[in-house]
Amino acid sequence: MSTASFDHLLSPITLGDLTLRNRVVMGSMHTGLEDSVRHLDELGAYYAERARGGVGLIITGGYAPNRRGWLKPFASEMTTRLQAMRHRDVTGAVHDAGGAIALQVLHAGRYGYHPLSVSASRRKSPITPFRPRALSTRGVDRTASDFARSAALAQKAGYDAVEVMGSEGYLINQFLAARTNDRTDSWGGTAARRMRFPVEIVRRTRELVGDGFPIVYRISLLDLVEGGQSWDEIVELAHLLTEAGVTAFNTGIGWHEARVPTIITQVPRGAWRSATARLKAEVAVPVCASNRINTPELAEEILATGQADLVSMARPLLADPAFVDKTMNGRADEINTCIACNQACLDHVFKNRRASCLVNPRACRETTLVLGPVRTARRVAVVGAGPAGLSAAEAAASRGHHVTLFEQSAQIGGQFRLAMAVPGKEEFAETLRYYTRRLEVLGVDVRLSTRADEAELAGYDDVVVASGVTPRMPDLPGIDHPSVVSYADVLSGRVVPGTRVAVIGAGGIGVDVSHWLTHDPADTEDDWRAHWGVGDPALHPGGLTEPKPRAPIREVTLVQRKTTPIGVGLGKTSGWAHRAVLRQAGVEQISGAAYVRIDDEGLHLLVDGEPRVVPCDHVVVCAGQESVRDLAAEGRHVIGGADVAAELDAKRAIEQGVRVAAGL
Repeated sequence: MSTASFDHLLSPITLGDLTLRNRVVMGSMHTGLEDSVRHLDELGAYYAERARGGVGLIITGGYAPNRRGWLKPFASEMTTRLQAMRHRDVTGAVHDAGGAIALQVLHAGRYGYHPLSVSASRRKSPITPFRPRALSTRGVDRTASDFARSAALAQKAGYDAVEVMGSEGYLINQFLAARTNDRTDSWGGTAARRMRFPVEIVRRTRELVGDGFPIVYRISLLDLVEGGQSWDEIVELAHLLTEAGVTAFNTGIGWHEARVPTIITQVPRGAWRSATARLKAEVAVPVCASNRINTPELAEEILATGQADLVSMARPLLADPAFVDKTMNGRADEINTCIACNQACLDHVFKNRRASCLVNPRACRETTLVLGPVRTARRVAVVGAGPAGLSAAEAAASRGHHVTLFEQSAQIGGQFRLAMAVPGKEEFAETLRYYTRRLEVLGVDVRLSTRADEAELAGYDDVVVASGVTPRMPDLPGIDHPSVVSYADVLSGRVVPGTRVAVIGAGGIGVDVSHWLTHDPADTEDDWRAHWGVGDPALHPGGLTEPKPRAPIREVTLVQRKTTPIGVGLGKTSGWAHRAVLRQAGVEQISGAAYVRIDDEGLHLLVDGEPRVVPCDHVVVCAGQESVRDLAAEGRHVIGGADVAAELDAKRAIEQGVRVAAGL
């Protein structure tokens, strides 16, 4: 049981006429449930579970103030009284669960994935195929009024507050930055005129919703793009917005097109809190910290040191809807921590799929993936304590089944334990910490260093085979050469590679291993900022400066048979950053290679029909995996890598485990 104190995090705060029970804000994140009226019941259930879990304020995914502001065709909007009345089911569900909820009003601007998109100017976004139309002077004025009307409709719908989305590179941000606003009318041309649009939105919103209704404004503290706002401009904007009627500021970091990652795993925890503290020192209204805050300990520290008044955590509330309740009741060590992988949340949304969570597949499926208590407990054996087996064991035990978990190694984790050795993926250790504690609390019989056999499995009502994978070694002359090792040998520490390394296989594992091989363990958070070119916003507009080159500790060559670009299959919202790290570290990348042999000279290849030798001390094989299916038999549940050996797919493995447990 956790004995830490969270007095600041759990203390109430008043915003206008609204008193929040604590300082935890569930930040806005689009899930896909917002885009159709037929999903409103599911959306209400999703938010209500977080409200029951104790969160102070929930902020919805973004709702457009008009059709030109859609994120995609027929996406979420708050434009009519009928829509507002339908949302009473959502707000009612949250209120019945004891929570408070705000609607976010978001105009996508040039980020809109549709041909109707508009912006401050006709400058195309690098992340959408559509060139926006520049709003007319009158159109800008109407759009500001549309924002205010959406806020008033949210108030009628029973929302307790609104958040105006002014960051992340959406329309308001596009008006504020010279990068995307080359207007010469009263809405552009100077910094003061560029600020007029958000100030008018807030002023008109305040007129419609009255004095006590909270207006939260999501302000961009670091645009992290060329042509972004200066710090003086951000401070001036904050003062103008406060005068116009803002109740509190939430904070945003980086545009979606920024060349700096802002929320993925490799971003250090709490990396942006100093920017929040800088704004807090300038304004008289409450300020909310955000981005890469995923534990109650870090949130408490930020509040206790006066860096913010509230803390926003979006994905951590996906990962564990009871985050606050566990914190409040001395169970912080049972929190299922967000690992910032993006694989089931943002990657799904950007692929037009419903969001969920790798470590909590019930997220956004609260009405369909139910783990209710069982009437009759069954004896369940789970073979293998990798992600699939751990999720199956925990979920089955949470329902009341008697579970025995067999693991042949001396530790739980399986391939996940290898993943957490990769620089920037240290958060994966939190998932193993969570399962270790939950299995203890639930009384699961965990048998480590035990290889299950048929005799031991006899007598169980159900057997779940989650025996995982083993690294695949290709049929290649010289594969038995002393220099050849597997990725598991390297990441586990069994082998310390030399200074020149060739990596065979450039999927996700090959990219991770190349990062591990080149990373300097002595690098600090300041080094991370320097490598990505994050500067002082008071000195560098947008908070962007020249990146400092990395000093790789090994010379690495990454090779693949495919002719496609290396890393093309990585996650949509994080893969680009992993590829950038390889470039920063000087990893040589070879595609379209045929493997010839391995010998004392190194790795022999044919590239474009020409022979080539990669001299190296070690060859690390990342050529996929093979399922371990010795115990797979008719009538048994086979999940995870034992089912399909596919690039260490923890998202699928954990979901399979939960679904099997739900059906027992």
